[in-house]
Amino acid sequence: MTVQNSDKTLSRKQRLQEKQRRQLAVVDTVDKAEVKLRKAEAELAVAVAEAVQVFGDERTASEGLDMPVEAVRRFVGIAAHESAEADGPDA
Repeated sequence: MTVQNSDKTLSRKQRLQEKQRRQLAVVDTVDKAEVKLRKAEAELAVAVAEAVQVFGDERTASEGLDMPVEAVRRFVGIAAHESAEADGPDA
C-alpha cells in the first residue's frame, strides 16, 4: 500500500510540475508579446506625432489618418513621454 501511495504522490507531483511548466511558458509568451506591443505602440505614437506636425493639428491629422481625435491625442502623449524618457532627467 505504501508503494502505491508513493507512486500516486509522484504522479501528482509530476502533473503539478507539468502544469506549472506550461503556466510559466504561457506567462513568458505573454511577457514577450507585451514588450513587442509596447514597442509597436511607441513607434505608432511617434508616427502619429509626426503626422500631427505634417497635417498641422490633431483634428486634421485625425481626419487624414481616419483615427479618432482622442486616439491621436493619446499617441501624441505617448510620443511626448517617450521623448522625455529618451532625453533623460538631465534635459
